[in-house]
Amino acid sequence: MLERLRSPAVKPAIRVRTPREIRSARRPRRHRCWGHLIAAPLWPLHGANLGTLLRTCDAVGACLAVPPFPWVDTALARGNTLRQPACVHRVGNPLGWLAEERRAGSAVLGVELADESIRLADLPPARRRTVMVLGHEATGIPPEALDLLDAAVEIPMIGTGSSLNVVVAGSLVLYKLAGLV
Repeated sequence: MLERLRSPAVKPAIRVRTPREIRSARRPRRHRCWGHLIAAPLWPLHGANLGTLLRTCDAVGACLAVPPFPWVDTALARGNTLRQPACVHRVGNPLGWLAEERRAGSAVLGVELADESIRLADLPPARRRTVMVLGHEATGIPPEALDLLDAAVEIPMIGTGSSLNVVVAGSLVLYKLAGLV
């Protein structure tokens, strides 16, 4: 028994990359606006979520579109741990901006529970400029904005909650749209 305790340490089957290896595999500076994916939490409830969602945008190469609320800059700074500035679009009038994006040829996709929603697992990667619209965490996307959507995506849930946190929902959809999952 004592002999077994003194045996050499077993090497783990999974090798974890070092922070240096991770840094060397990532881009050294921020990306410019590629204009391909834009996360648009235009009716946010909690300010801290904006900075956290900005980190996901950076991870998948997306931009963030934010509403004209006076507390947005503070909210972005609070949840953002990026060392480089990220791509943030300031939206003066959310409904007007969505209408203009649609007129310009962007796909406008809402994350919303609707009869016509596409299941997240069935959502194809974005092949053209796509705006992913996130609504208010309690009330969703306002009714006047629903007509500006080309489609809605639903994240299936088995539990008792009615929805996910806006950052979690937005992150799942962004990774799928970016073709990274």
